[in-house]
Amino acid sequence: MKKGNFKALLPIGVFLLIYLGLGLIFEYALKIPMGFYNIPIVVAFLIALVVACLQNPKLKFDDKLAVMAQGVGDKNIITMILIFMIAGIFVGVVGRSSADSVAYFLLSIIPPRFAVVVLFVVSCFVSLSMGTSVGTITLITPIAVSVSAASGFSLPLSVASVIGGAMFGDNLSFISDTTIAACNGQGCKMKDKFRENFAIALPAALLSIVLILLFSLGQEINGTVEHEYDLLLIIPYLLVLLGGIVGINVFAVLGIGILSGSVIMLATGGLKATELLSNMGKGAEGMFETTMVAILVSALCALIRQYGGFDALLYHIKRIFKGNRAGQLGMGLLVGTMDIATANNTVAIVMANPIAKEIADSYDISSRKSASLLDTFSCIFQGIIPYGAQMLVAVSAVSELGYSTSAFQIIPYLFYPFLLLVSSLIFIFLIPEKKKTFSA
Repeated sequence: MKKGNFKALLPIGVFLLIYLGLGLIFEYALKIPMGFYNIPIVVAFLIALVVACLQNPKLKFDDKLAVMAQGVGDKNIITMILIFMIAGIFVGVVGRSSADSVAYFLLSIIPPRFAVVVLFVVSCFVSLSMGTSVGTITLITPIAVSVSAASGFSLPLSVASVIGGAMFGDNLSFISDTTIAACNGQGCKMKDKFRENFAIALPAALLSIVLILLFSLGQEINGTVEHEYDLLLIIPYLLVLLGGIVGINVFAVLGIGILSGSVIMLATGGLKATELLSNMGKGAEGMFETTMVAILVSALCALIRQYGGFDALLYHIKRIFKGNRAGQLGMGLLVGTMDIATANNTVAIVMANPIAKEIADSYDISSRKSASLLDTFSCIFQGIIPYGAQMLVAVSAVSELGYSTSAFQIIPYLFYPFLLLVSSLIFIFLIPEKKKTFSA
């Protein structure tokens, strides 16, 4: 094994020091709301890239630019960026009204005592269809607050059920930025990763439903939540979800979703043509930061690899983690550590992708398995850290409606992320991986 050059990893340390250090100061010392997300992550990565460029003076700057260009110009990176943008447009088209319709439709046909389970299931479906956990939490948390206020269910339990369901969909969705990043980084087809991932996520989701029922059925029901809904607005979600499951090309799936969503919004009078175009633009703009991070991380990782940083990291991982199963755990802990440091599961995956690919090759881990591990472990940690966007958005949404809860009141009810960790460890250590590749 090559020992590599551990000093080449300095730029990553600089990024973590700037982003994590300032984030903790803003969030907990200065008490700035959403403190972590007031730090421009693009600037932090630019500083890290400058540090990388200052390293290895033997390599000319023009040659370093060539190395960075080769990293950014990789086919998987270009594909990932394009999918990011188109997925943003889809979310911009379907908007809030579609998610509300799903929630209120199910609340209208299912007995009130199962309302909290409905919140979990709706969040699973909406996040699976929209590909965004934060967006799902933003849309469904106000409904969870209404359910808690009207029925008497525990507010932390109701909000935690939304967060858990949102992480389920974020982990599995074909158009989630985490799925896009993991699959393209590991060279894996999305439907293969979905099948691998679904076997891990489904048991955790079913057990979560059982626990939610146990905690909610014992409470007295005071009332119900009723609201208008339009089932037509659910169609774009269903088309995207079904298209992804049957294996249609992701660009075609998103195109179908955008087209059907646009037709329905215009036909029902939900949006004017100018508003629709504006929403498309805003949806794409919402992916700009993620896209820039992908570009900067690709350039940064290309230099680190050139300097021998990944060889050094892989050398030490192999000394600690022996064998295929231990390699899988090491990969999961790698992306989990990145997520704890960045509080962003997509960024964590993009950062971990290059070294995870080398770990997969060294430990004979299939691409579908490595993509699944990266996505799953990043979602596990992202779903429970108190300073993650998902938690902060949920607590903020509750506060805006005049109610109060805290991250530490919600965390004990986050059944799904904790059960997903248990399920993942079972699949790593007790269930052998099938080496046969899924058919196209």
